Amino acid sequence: MTEAIIKSLRDSKGARWGALAVVSFTMMTGYYINYVISPLKPILEEYMNWNSTDFGIWNGAYGFFNVFFLMLIFAGIVLDKMGVRFTGIGASLLMIVGTFLQYIAVAEIIPAEGMIFGLKTQIAIGALGFGVFGVGVEAAGITVSKIIVKWFKGKELALAMGLEMATARLGTAMALAIPLPMATVWFGTKAAPALSAPVMLGLGLLVAGFVAFIWYTFMDRKLEKSEGVTDEHSEEDEFKIKDILFIVKNKGFWLIAILCVLFYSGIFPFLYYATDLMVNKYHVDEEFAGLIPSLLPFGTILLTPFFGNFYDRKGKGATIMIIGSVMLLIAHTIFAIPAITSYVVAIILIIWLGVTFSLVPSAMWPSVPKIIPEKQLGTAYALIFWVQNWGLMGVPFLIGKVLDNYCQILDVNGEFVGYDYTLPMIIFASTGFFAIIVALMLKAEDKKKGYGLELPNIVKQD
Repeated sequence: MTEAIIKSLRDSKGARWGALAVVSFTMMTGYYINYVISPLKPILEEYMNWNSTDFGIWNGAYGFFNVFFLMLIFAGIVLDKMGVRFTGIGASLLMIVGTFLQYIAVAEIIPAEGMIFGLKTQIAIGALGFGVFGVGVEAAGITVSKIIVKWFKGKELALAMGLEMATARLGTAMALAIPLPMATVWFGTKAAPALSAPVMLGLGLLVAGFVAFIWYTFMDRKLEKSEGVTDEHSEEDEFKIKDILFIVKNKGFWLIAILCVLFYSGIFPFLYYATDLMVNKYHVDEEFAGLIPSLLPFGTILLTPFFGNFYDRKGKGATIMIIGSVMLLIAHTIFAIPAITSYVVAIILIIWLGVTFSLVPSAMWPSVPKIIPEKQLGTAYALIFWVQNWGLMGVPFLIGKVLDNYCQILDVNGEFVGYDYTLPMIIFASTGFFAIIVALMLKAEDKKKGYGLELPNIVKQD
């Protein structure tokens, strides 16, 4: 009669939702830095002599180390071998170091004159910083994903992932809405110190996120103690390098990974350029242009948990991914129509994209544990993020090059007056088109292999 009702700390609602809140805050601080430069593009070009290619190089550097130095795959192996505490602390430190390098670049603490490897000094240092930050935030992302599976498997997994993503998107919304007013209105100047202030704010937030993760490590130890685990990386069936072969031979894994890179390539790089799009096509004042794209994350904040809860209880994960991909194609196709220049339409499309951005991730990430065993989950998420980083690296650079080479608008005197975003939006629309095809293939593969993507996540107890 006196047997404890709670056998594992994860069975305590307060404990598992508390753990989720802590790691979600850490991710929110990272997502702020991810987009803090984006709304500054027009004034960086005006006051610091950037062009769209410079902007594309800086943002494309996010995935450079992850792609070419396989840092994400390495992080996934470390995660599966060393555990979430070690990997999460290391990832948080990398985010701080990378952001500090971005800060000294934008603040011009190091003289901007000269070239490094063919790049302007400021761009080279900032890109290096964003690349280091990219390693950290992506490693943090796979770590947090595994943490959520650790606490919520067989419970409210998709809802938990949805709430984590919603919290992280709050950081995105802050990054799109705050930097321009901070640099121009609050500080009354567009000089280097004012432009660097939003990055300094992000640096402070990252330190707070690091402290929060340190706090989480104590919760993680308590969880493992409650389950009789004495060493975080001595779990049953410890990951082995050869298990990578199992992952890469899995067709379902590749369909999820390709869908991920297509869908996120139509969202994240778009957000880098969304403020500039509002200025050039919809003629929104540059000081307020970032407010419209900032509405997109708010849609995800409200709806991702809703869709995640639906997937937990009703299933239909593959169907949700198909619907989201169709919505992505529709939004970018309308953005690409030259004749539609009303900012009201832009607001509606941004909100529409927010719904889209809620649908696919709410179903995609909780589907991975249905395809890949938990002992290989860290590496599986790492491989998916690695594939995704090809898009996060290549698409911003591609869009920057396209804008500079094919989309400049000149006046009668040959002077630059703005950009025509029709071709870039066609490129973004193509990501939605191909995502639909892959999502349909994934649903067919699920029907063939019986992954259970259309089934609920919550396991009913007898």
